[in-house]
Amino acid sequence: MISEAARDALAGWLASRKALEGASDHTIDAYARDLRAFLGFMTAHHGEAQGLGALARVTTADMRAFMAHERGAGLGARSLARRLSAVRSFYRWLSEREGFEPTAVLSARSPRFTRKLPRPLSEEAARDMLDLTAAQAPVPWIAARDAAVITLLYGCGLRISEALGLGGAALPMAEVLRITGKGGKERIVPVIAPARAAVAAYARLCPFAITPAGPLFFGARGGALGPRPVQKAMARARAQLGLPASATPHALRHSFATHLLNAGGDLRAIQELLGHASLSTTEAYTGVDTARLMEVYARAHPQGDDRDR
Repeated sequence: MISEAARDALAGWLASRKALEGASDHTIDAYARDLRAFLGFMTAHHGEAQGLGALARVTTADMRAFMAHERGAGLGARSLARRLSAVRSFYRWLSEREGFEPTAVLSARSPRFTRKLPRPLSEEAARDMLDLTAAQAPVPWIAARDAAVITLLYGCGLRISEALGLGGAALPMAEVLRITGKGGKERIVPVIAPARAAVAAYARLCPFAITPAGPLFFGARGGALGPRPVQKAMARARAQLGLPASATPHALRHSFATHLLNAGGDLRAIQELLGHASLSTTEAYTGVDTARLMEVYARAHPQGDDRDR
């Protein structure tokens, strides 16, 4: 059982994550599950409701017991690391407001795990995916719609949520888009001619009225298009092309970054196009080996011209 004060603190922290990070409802739900698991364990571990005073007294031994319990219950290293991250974030927030020392919680070490790197498609596979998606849907306007969305993902490096979040006011599509990404951060993204053409072709065929106040992309029944139909279209295409299950809409975003870098693009410019806060995130998105990254770095570094002197 969790005390009313602890429930209020949890609700306040979740609200702050949504406001400050622009976290999605899915992310907030995951945070809530992680914290409830932690608070539930501490209640059972200490045999009493966990109010704010009890939470402030959590020790290093308590944290070790919690981690051992979660691993014993079958929680994987990656999931436990995410759970600990949520707990630490909650404790930073709570300790600032309640004035206690959170070192025991913040010093808990996450388990090591091998991070799965993204798997971009080859340039040929990406082109085949675009062509087949445009040809496979039996309804012409839906085929054009899917092709337009997928071309935006690959041609502009958009997240699927960003592409589907575009409104009718984006028509006629200009050479640049102002995109609002994670955390409410805005960025300017160039729109290549094939993407503009694909969107225009869809708009001509769409049976629903595209208005400035409504969505750009519609589902078959007239509502705003969700991600599932696009995911299914790509799943059908990758099955026909013999591509792995990793060939998802998000993989097209990885492919955008990788192919730009392969073509000589600057890593920092690609970071800005993707809307990444950290350059290391952009590096993880690209399927380019270390030697290629060092080549780009040496060419772009301000002291690069002096390296042979």
